[in-house]
Amino acid sequence: MSDIYAKPDLSKKVIFTRKLQGDNGQWEEREVDIYESADAVGEDHPDHRSQQVDPAQRRTYRAAALCLGVLCILMITAIIALSIHFTLEKEELRTRNEHLNKNYSQLLDKVADLSVNNSELQDEVKQLKVKIEGKVCPGGWKRFGCSCYFKSNERKSWYDSRYDCQQRGADLVVINNKEEQKFLIELNEHGEFWIGLKASKRTWTSSGWVNEWEWVDGSPLTEMFQESGLPLVTNHNTAAYSNQHGQWTQSMDYYYYKNWICEK
Repeated sequence: MSDIYAKPDLSKKVIFTRKLQGDNGQWEEREVDIYESADAVGEDHPDHRSQQVDPAQRRTYRAAALCLGVLCILMITAIIALSIHFTLEKEELRTRNEHLNKNYSQLLDKVADLSVNNSELQDEVKQLKVKIEGKVCPGGWKRFGCSCYFKSNERKSWYDSRYDCQQRGADLVVINNKEEQKFLIELNEHGEFWIGLKASKRTWTSSGWVNEWEWVDGSPLTEMFQESGLPLVTNHNTAAYSNQHGQWTQSMDYYYYKNWICEK
């Protein structure tokens, strides 16, 4: 029994036989070496040792793999950062585009409104042009703008002059602008003439009761187109006339006799 548990001798040679294939009943005998250790097997197989990787090469491979890993992480980080950047930029461009589209729509609406207003104004201008061109002033009257003017050759008081204008379907002239003022001066050949301006509303001031100037159409005197000597009126029987230089001047009484100009 002790031989069974004894350490095997691997330095011996073993002879074994095997039967050859066929029916001739021949046997083959072989002798096989048994090595003392597993290292001896390696020594007889140098190719196996040469296939083992050198530790320095392993470190090189690991360093290369680590660098590749770091590069991959950096690339992924850069891709994510660029993706976020372009997403935000795209969102900003989309918002700006929506804002521009909104402004464009508002501008289109304004242009449409202006086109409508322009069309309406053109229609009004055409109507006024037809009205002006179609308006024929009576004999002895002269047209300026949209109005007709009559210059008297007589001399009357302010009230009588106004009455004459009213009988002609008109009234004493109301001067609205410098151009009309210039036309009237030339029409009356630089002479004095009554205008439709008189003392009217009575108000109290620190100087006492005064009357304000008012045109015959009920509008207040708000602007004078040439230098004038019109003061605050203290006498309600006061009217205004245009002198030889076109200045509006206060007459101390309605009943002075002067030429006049009617307007309708």
